[in-house]
This record gives sequence, C-alpha cells and structure tokens, in this order.
Amino acid sequence: MKQCHEVIHQQHRLRIVAALDSDPEPLDFATLKAISGATDGNLGAHLLTLEKAGLISISKEMIGRRTRTWVSLTAEGRLAFREHVAFLEDIIQTSHKPREIGS
Repeated sequence: MKQCHEVIHQQHRLRIVAALDSDPEPLDFATLKAISGATDGNLGAHLLTLEKAGLISISKEMIGRRTRTWVSLTAEGRLAFREHVAFLEDIIQTSHKPREIGS
C-alpha cells in the first residue's frame, strides 16, 4: 500500500499543495488564504511547515510600501503531492471493492 505524506495530509496543507499543483504559476498569500480557509497566522504557520519540509518555496516582493508573498511548489513538493494523491486514491479504490461473503 502507498504511504501517507504526514506533512501534506493535514486539511489546510492539502488544500494549499493541491492549489499550487493545479497552477504552474506561483500563488499569492491572499489567494492561498481564500483557498485554504485559514487565518493569516494559521496560513503562515502552514506555509512555514511546508517550506521546512522542502515542499514549497516562498518569495517576497515589494509593491509600493507593501510586501507581497508568493508561494510555489518545489519539484519535491510536486512529487510528494502526487504520491499522496495516489495514497488517497488507493484508499478510495480499496474501500469500493466488493467484499466476499465471510470476509
């Protein structure tokens, strides 16, 4: 059976990584906040966890006097996400197999 990726598995981080995987361009903090449903502080903590695990990269740019945070998936992050999706699909497929009587 395929393995669960413990860092990605948490629901907010799963939403973040899924959003990053679906878009080839980096996503900004506000977009990820809306997608994940997390608060600013909660999202920041999840991004830090993902960054420490090497799954995302974070860059910042100054726009006027404000800083804009951009997040992108690393190659390692993309691979980890795809493996985690395969893990979830394996669970779903296994749970939908007909069971034999007496099993």
